[in-house]
Amino acid sequence: MNALLKDPMYNFRPQGSQQMLIYEDLARSRMREAEQVARARRLVRLLGAAKRWDRLAKWAARRADRVNAIL
Repeated sequence: MNALLKDPMYNFRPQGSQQMLIYEDLARSRMREAEQVARARRLVRLLGAAKRWDRLAKWAARRADRVNAIL
């Protein structure tokens, strides 16, 4: 016999009003949207940090070149 047919969760039906289920769906949707926004902001922060480190590395290289030219 199939294990899914014996599993009580297979036949699970929520015991709430339809309105409550709509609110749960809305909450899940908002959570997903918040996670997507957080992911996008994280990428923006990482890009900004990479640009800052790139500028710093270029500045350090120019400074090192100037010091080597003086010596």
